[in-house]
Amino acid sequence: MYASVADLRAEGVTPEMASDERLAGALSEATSIIDRVTGWFFEPRPLTLEMDGRGTPSIEPPVPPIRIERLSVGGATFSADEFDFEGTPAQPWFVAPRLWLRGGMCFPRSLGVVVADGLWGYTEEDGSATGRTPFAIRRAAMILAITLVPKLGEGDGGVEVRNRWRIVEESTRDQSYRLAPLNGVVEPLTGDPEVDHLIARYRRPVGLGAA
Repeated sequence: MYASVADLRAEGVTPEMASDERLAGALSEATSIIDRVTGWFFEPRPLTLEMDGRGTPSIEPPVPPIRIERLSVGGATFSADEFDFEGTPAQPWFVAPRLWLRGGMCFPRSLGVVVADGLWGYTEEDGSATGRTPFAIRRAAMILAITLVPKLGEGDGGVEVRNRWRIVEESTRDQSYRLAPLNGVVEPLTGDPEVDHLIARYRRPVGLGAA
């Protein structure tokens, strides 16, 4: 999951508003929604991917590689000094993942001929080997989770929970509050404009290779 129950508690979501179990379920659903609408995921996950060769020196994996532990092409295993990749933790110039063979070699044109074991996911630099979930994705997961909480049970407590993140002014006497404006217009993704604004730049590029 891209955020934790503790994260939501630190933001002021009390047990009276939602139990730990409800929050965990909402965060899990929010993570799945973000994965689906962006086209990839934002935490390290171990996977074995099968990819097609196109008769070219490079291919585009469907997910950014963090670490490739084994690469085989047509059943032949390649050592670490025979291939390279561009993946994550994302550097400022990162646009899309790429895997290529060194020495002018090409991936043969065939379906499922490339098999790669490793750690995959779109992460950002934080000084560690695997990186962190982007802050915008983490924030989007928390906002979505709060939106989803009322759907998991009865009662949400206090002001409308889906808008609590945008409150800039609140009056307890008459129960009124003022919301910060949503900046920018982006293509609808989740149905929540604020979440869509946060995750829009993290969408998987159109036409990227499929596993």
